[in-house]
Amino acid sequence: MDTIGIVRKGLLAAAAALALMTGRSPEPPEGRPLAFTSEDWGLSFGEPGTQPVGNASAAALRWYDAYYVGDADRKVIYLTFDCGYENGNTGPILDALQKHDAKATFFVVGHFLETAPDMARRMAAEGHAVGNHTYHHLDMAAISDEETFREEMQDVEELFREVTGTELAMYYRPPQGKCSEQNLRTAQKLGYSTIFWSLAYVDWDQDDQPSREEALDKLTTRIHPGAIVLLHNTSQTNGEILDELLTKWEEMGYTFRPLSDLTES
Repeated sequence: MDTIGIVRKGLLAAAAALALMTGRSPEPPEGRPLAFTSEDWGLSFGEPGTQPVGNASAAALRWYDAYYVGDADRKVIYLTFDCGYENGNTGPILDALQKHDAKATFFVVGHFLETAPDMARRMAAEGHAVGNHTYHHLDMAAISDEETFREEMQDVEELFREVTGTELAMYYRPPQGKCSEQNLRTAQKLGYSTIFWSLAYVDWDQDDQPSREEALDKLTTRIHPGAIVLLHNTSQTNGEILDELLTKWEEMGYTFRPLSDLTES
């Protein structure tokens, strides 16, 4: 056997050992592609305090290094924020996270990095992960060209490096939750974990912000173990209630963990 063959045999053996340890093989089962019931990420909720059902299963998503929820037996919350632009609410959000020593992941687009580099630097300096929400916030499910997909991702990486002097975290959130199996494969090929969510609410409309009471009710009754929570940094309501919300979740027995706790387990 030549040297290349020996190395290949060793890599295959290592992959097989990993599969035995983790219950996961290096590739999806042949003939069983990921089945999204819709290209728009969606959830169906059951009893309060229980994990919702996504339009693709957590087990199937993991073949593609993709996640929407964590362990149902751990009262852990993964906080994530989508950042399209800056309108004065990111500072209060960061203040609340710092007060609770909670590390979040912020998914940024090109416009945010161009117009609010100071906020991106603060996120990095305070130990938060900053992930990729694509440069132009396109419908990525409509993109079949790998080069266009790659450019959308790499342009964010490069600008973040220029702005902060650090590397972007390898987490990708599809804009509007629009995705396909091909997108997941391409993101995985580029080294990304794709992050969906298991709890969100209508917080993005600046002209129709939810009240404090509406927001707290939705976010406390639907919280569940292993929740990946999606909030928007542009929400005035989020900026005003986040300290109170985090306190309520803590009183319910939840702790906050970075996404690395989920993706590297």
